[in-house]
Amino acid sequence: MRETRLIMGMPIEIEIVHEGAHDALEAAFAHLVAVDEQFSPYKNDSEISRMNRGEVAPATSSEAMREILALAERTKSETDGYFDIRRPDGLIDPSGIVKGLAIRDVAALLSARGCGHFFVNAGGDIAMSGENPDGSAWSVGIRNPFKHDEIVKVIYPRSKGVATSGSYIRGAHIYNPHAPSEELRDVVSVTVIGPDVLEADRFATAAFAMGKGGITFIENLPGFEGYAIDAQGIATMTSGFAAFTKP
Repeated sequence: MRETRLIMGMPIEIEIVHEGAHDALEAAFAHLVAVDEQFSPYKNDSEISRMNRGEVAPATSSEAMREILALAERTKSETDGYFDIRRPDGLIDPSGIVKGLAIRDVAALLSARGCGHFFVNAGGDIAMSGENPDGSAWSVGIRNPFKHDEIVKVIYPRSKGVATSGSYIRGAHIYNPHAPSEELRDVVSVTVIGPDVLEADRFATAAFAMGKGGITFIENLPGFEGYAIDAQGIATMTSGFAAFTKP
């Protein structure tokens, strides 16, 4: 069973290799909608929008919001400030961490409902488990940022999380907090494989903000591998990335 719905401003695809998975699929999409309603900075009545207007204080926010804020602060510290959910205009935008957390939670929800074989893709943030409908390992294609219908690399994450950050689809939505007025031009795509999709997502965002130094950051991060494509179309991968290019 496979279905795609537009949530969080992007198509989110869920495929479950399990008979009678309709209820699990509906529960997964319902969770994603609820997360979007709470954390989208583009929805006027979301909790994050009310917080940005000063109507909700961080100390009195929901438990889920406090978890996001704490995780964002930890990630900022772990990345030398290259991950920061506070935008240059002073408003808080947790999108760089919320999507990965939501997909990780959907994976846990599906597993808890007995779905051992599934694939979830939300704009390049991917979680998976088990095998695809053919009984083979799930694979993920890394797109050519200069020719979107072309795949430049196929990887087999084997139930690890995958996240891709870049400017080639959504434009310049990621910035370097240390130089917010400078456009990120050196690197156009960074794909990260991590222990789960949340971990991959938060560090992929930071690595992209680092520019050419991002792939070195991933290289030195235990348990992570990465693949970066620069503005000249040259790819650089971490030392262990090649292990994920084989089924």
